[in-house]
Amino acid sequence: MLIPWEWILLAGFALVTLIQLFYYLFFFRRLAFFKPPTYDSNQEQPVSVVICARDEAANLAVNLPGVLVQSYHSTHEVVLVNDNSQDESRYLLEGLHKQFRQLNVVELKQEAQLIPGKKFPLSMGIKSAKHEVVLLTDADCVPASEFWIQKMQEPFKDDIEIVLGYGAYHKKKGLLNKLIRFETFHTAIQYLSYALAGVPYMGVGRNLAYKKGLFYRLKGFSSHNHIPGGDDDLFINMAANKRNTAVVIDPEAHTLSVPHRNFSAWFKQKTRHYSVAKFYKPLHRFLLTIYSVSQFLFYPLFVVAMFFCDWRIVLGIFLMRMIIQSIVYFKAMKKLNEKDLFPWYLFFDICLVFFYIIFFPAVLKKPKAVWK
Repeated sequence: MLIPWEWILLAGFALVTLIQLFYYLFFFRRLAFFKPPTYDSNQEQPVSVVICARDEAANLAVNLPGVLVQSYHSTHEVVLVNDNSQDESRYLLEGLHKQFRQLNVVELKQEAQLIPGKKFPLSMGIKSAKHEVVLLTDADCVPASEFWIQKMQEPFKDDIEIVLGYGAYHKKKGLLNKLIRFETFHTAIQYLSYALAGVPYMGVGRNLAYKKGLFYRLKGFSSHNHIPGGDDDLFINMAANKRNTAVVIDPEAHTLSVPHRNFSAWFKQKTRHYSVAKFYKPLHRFLLTIYSVSQFLFYPLFVVAMFFCDWRIVLGIFLMRMIIQSIVYFKAMKKLNEKDLFPWYLFFDICLVFFYIIFFPAVLKKPKAVWK
């Protein structure tokens, strides 16, 4: 006896919904209901903040002072790698060094051969760092508070070697700003929740810390030096495990960047980031692919099933997923200081269908040899 195709359609929609609910209830709820552990507020260990910059004088003038005036009483330094800049960066940094003695500038005057992207200047910055804990951010980022260093170093102890933070964007007017921030939140709820579930797979270079000894033990970026991108996510994908990784989501530990003002520039940035995803470990690729495929299929299957199946059953399945999703998103957005996005979440969640179509080719492309 043949099964009516309407039942196959309904079963397919139900299966996709169950997959989605698995991710929300097994992974994403961990961030939504995360209760940060209590750390010794007096624990302050030596920290080296490492920043790489190429022709970033304008950004450095605005953002670097926020790093240099951190309220951190223990020994710390800011290592700024000026990578072959042709603008006024050198003179700006010379002036700042006279005022802030903790600023150490590393001048690179030659391009690295056969090592494209940001990995060589970042390696030189880490090599120049004096302290074991290395805290990374970008020239276009500013700490959300004067306690950024304090908050990001707190989880480090003997067994913790990696701390993942949240790199947010400034809140501006306009739909594109909200879209960029929602996509950033959507990425964060994945990598932070996976880490809390014991399956860390990436971090973002805008706000990331790890021990210098770990970097040397794994021979830095040598295993993927030939890949232009991935100085943050590919290294964490290789180095992180359930025992050595912690997360910090305190709003005072966030960094803030100015988002792109046009879709084209943002598209180029996201294309560069997604082009390295195919180099993740097989388990991580599998989990991310299953989630993305189920997310992509959910809304088209919902629309088709509403027309051809019992709409009451279909709508009930849809509302169940929506209720669970809304609870998880609201609590996670509140924790990451993105709660103003909540009224828009359903609209942007539907937009992800088109997002996957637009950016899927980036996964297949070879990464470009640029880091800006």
